[in-house]
Amino acid sequence: MNDIHTLQQQLFEQKNKIIKSINLHKRLVSPLWRLPTEVLSQIFCHCLPQIPKLDELQPPSTLTAPMLLTKICRQWREIAVGMPSLWCMLSVKVDDRNWQQAAFFYNTWLKRARGRPLSLRLRFYADDHSTKLQHFIQPYVNQISSLSVDLYHTGPDAPELNVVSDLLALEEMSLDIWCDIPGNNMPASMSRSISQLPFTLCSFAVSGWSFDSDDLFSCNPVWAHLTTLSIGVWEAKAALHLLQLAPNLSSLSIRIVFDGVQTLRPFTHTNLQTLDISCEYFAESGPRFCDLLNALSLPTLRVLVVCGIREWPHEGFKAFLARSECPLERLTISGREATDEQRAEYVDLVPSLQFVLR
Repeated sequence: MNDIHTLQQQLFEQKNKIIKSINLHKRLVSPLWRLPTEVLSQIFCHCLPQIPKLDELQPPSTLTAPMLLTKICRQWREIAVGMPSLWCMLSVKVDDRNWQQAAFFYNTWLKRARGRPLSLRLRFYADDHSTKLQHFIQPYVNQISSLSVDLYHTGPDAPELNVVSDLLALEEMSLDIWCDIPGNNMPASMSRSISQLPFTLCSFAVSGWSFDSDDLFSCNPVWAHLTTLSIGVWEAKAALHLLQLAPNLSSLSIRIVFDGVQTLRPFTHTNLQTLDISCEYFAESGPRFCDLLNALSLPTLRVLVVCGIREWPHEGFKAFLARSECPLERLTISGREATDEQRAEYVDLVPSLQFVLR
């Protein structure tokens, strides 16, 4: 009986293998497997993960494209490896475990881009990994057009940011600072690195640090050629100073910490079209949002977003609209709501104005 049972089991396993083989061959003759290389290439491009922002890019995985596409069959692997556009975006994390092996993998990935512009996310500890990372990206300094840097630092010395030097093709960069830096001034090593960013850079976002006027000045001339900027500043005076240093800005997202008593001098910025202001208050007295508004004239402003204000400055905003004569199209106020009467007065000044509440 045991021999018969064993024979039945063997026959059952052989049957399953034959069925699997039949199904495999059916798939081989399906339309999908007969698609031209050009069509498969277009499909592969749409398989890439959709990343809203570069700083959200996750490390490579065999469960997502493009690596997943190389695991299906030899034909798909050859097509995927031969498509430079699939290998132009990469998240690199530096640690002390198997760095040589990881660097080999990352280099293999980037070489497949074959000289195309690269978008990289770099995550590293400044006090341990700057040199390793600088050596790694050196062959690609003329390709990196978009860069996101997560800078971690735990040591007593000022963090180094030399990894961003000599990036001659850089157009877009975000810097997220995760450091406990003593004192109120930005370390000279960091401001020097920011000041040396190439003139090709037009979009810059920095978080984890609030710049004062001295910090802004020490990072000059990086601001002069920017068109898009996201930043935090300490005091309203620094916000005005920033606008003076960045005459080409068309879009600014800024977090302002209002603190202390300052005199704000009037300033006109002739290119700013989008302004997103988030307000924080560290003192009861001193400049407020309305004081900043009274000092500004923005003749090209189209979009204004304001959040965190204590009181909406109705009269001040009317004066701002009249003074700027801007083509404002959308006003978003978070936390405070203008009355119907106030809205009507604004529309009288700017007929194209629409309100968005959040």
